[in-house]
Amino acid sequence: MHRSWQWVVDDCDVRIGVTTSRRDRTTSTLVVADGHALLVDPSWDPDELAGLAADVAAAGLEVALGFATHAHHDHLLWHPALGSAPRLASPAVARQCATDRDAIVAGLGPDWPAELADLVGRVDAVGLGAGGPDAGGLGEGGPGAVAGAALDWPGPEVRLLTHDAHSPGHTALWLPEQRVLIAGDMLSDVELPLLEDSNPAAYAAGLARLREPAAQARVLIPGHGRIAADGAAARRWAADQAYLSALIRGRTPVDDRLRQPGMAQAHAANLAAAKSGPPPGR
Repeated sequence: MHRSWQWVVDDCDVRIGVTTSRRDRTTSTLVVADGHALLVDPSWDPDELAGLAADVAAAGLEVALGFATHAHHDHLLWHPALGSAPRLASPAVARQCATDRDAIVAGLGPDWPAELADLVGRVDAVGLGAGGPDAGGLGEGGPGAVAGAALDWPGPEVRLLTHDAHSPGHTALWLPEQRVLIAGDMLSDVELPLLEDSNPAAYAAGLARLREPAAQARVLIPGHGRIAADGAAARRWAADQAYLSALIRGRTPVDDRLRQPGMAQAHAANLAAAKSGPPPGR
């Protein structure tokens, strides 16, 4: 293996592996069934992406589908060796990638390799199969089309939990049979709730969307930080809720994550965002 993997589910039918980047403890998640793989948020540095692709190939797997949880540059990456499988995201994320792709790529810095830059943010919207964009999320006929809120792919059921916390169209993935929640940039042990492209009301609504799966989860995979198991997902949810409640009330939160690198500055940005109100157009 080129990267270190933690297999949080490893049985005869489904395997779910997580590898963590050296940068910002960013996670990449692989859901494997019958030789096919769903790859969520591959990251981060070019050599790590190449190693991830090499691991997939060495395991004899085919990436059947890619998924980006939200439209921030560290969650929109790809490598040519991962193949040309469909790469999906929520409609809001796909729209943002289509309109702001140059700015997203610029966020990776001037030294990002050109062959990788061309693949950044190349995502399509879920639910736009034969049913079309007005089919109420019931498109059919192509990989990744949704039936209600479930990915259509050759693997276990994956429910899409889309909200506007952190950024518009942010989507968590819930595997009910395995009780695994892939949360994107929420429910982290090293990052506070980051309002960034949202506001307190949108973040509260996003947390509410995740409350039940977090309570049921056997395993939580955050976008940044350590995996939570054996009931710890509910505690992560409660910590995010407590922080947000304090922020909304203008109180100083009691949260160990404030001591993590960059989180004091992030908290200051959250306070400023909370005082300024919703972003334009929201």
